[in-house]
Amino acid sequence: MRIGVATCRAAPDLDEDGPLLLAALDGAGADAVPAVWDDPDVDWAGFDGVLVRSTWDYPLRRAAFLEWVGRCRATVNPPPVLAWNTDKRYLHDLARAGVPTVPTVFLEPGEWSPAGAGPGDVVVKPAVSGSATDTGRFTHLSAPDATALVAALHAQGRTVMVQPYLPGIDTEGETSMVFLGGRFSHAVRREPLLAGQGLREAVVVADVLGTVRPAEPDEAQLAVARAALDAAPGGRAALSYARVDVIPGPAGPVLLELEVTDCFLFLGSATPEARARLARHALAALAGDLSR
Repeated sequence: MRIGVATCRAAPDLDEDGPLLLAALDGAGADAVPAVWDDPDVDWAGFDGVLVRSTWDYPLRRAAFLEWVGRCRATVNPPPVLAWNTDKRYLHDLARAGVPTVPTVFLEPGEWSPAGAGPGDVVVKPAVSGSATDTGRFTHLSAPDATALVAALHAQGRTVMVQPYLPGIDTEGETSMVFLGGRFSHAVRREPLLAGQGLREAVVVADVLGTVRPAEPDEAQLAVARAALDAAPGGRAALSYARVDVIPGPAGPVLLELEVTDCFLFLGSATPEARARLARHALAALAGDLSR
């Protein structure tokens, strides 16, 4: 099976996970070829399937990205879940499904609700975003810098999301749990990126990852992760890879993000067997057989 491993022009050779991922796919019998997703010279129809990886530049061109996904013969993960996951309004779907999430207010262009976020520090960012670009932490939504960011994003036609800054992240950090081939594989703990107030206008992926340490999630964190995965389109079994980020909430862990598109997977922390399971699951998914 010939697999296109989709990336962006800023990372033509994939990210740090790349060599381990390609080795796992090779071990599963695939011919895996990294290629830039929007390169007009790439014949995506010539691949048996596509594994979306470091396509970090899609947020400002989501419509074009999803049109490209639709032109691929098959993708890992499936197109419906990629479309759902690339707009963070999916958080409302998960909250409605009973998954504990960070409370989130979405402001469409032209909407303004400074009271909607509640008291205390807030985080403001686009609903379609990545790498913490155009993300800021402010003392309140009516702060001049916050209103300026909302206005700038709205002027671009972008939906804004506002969340309370939960202080537990300052002491416990963010726990990222990685699922490979439908099973929990490993977890890392990441230090908060918005410890200081202000706007992060442009950051590189290494900076976004911050300081990373291996972690052992507790049962409450794993329960949130599994509930989020089960509530995604198609459920947990349809996902060859996923990363679930949780932070401490007032009454326990809450979901910050569910990443099933172009997330960093920290494959260096995965066992060889887990990486092999990811490759097998991906090839089976592309073949239309999820009976592993």
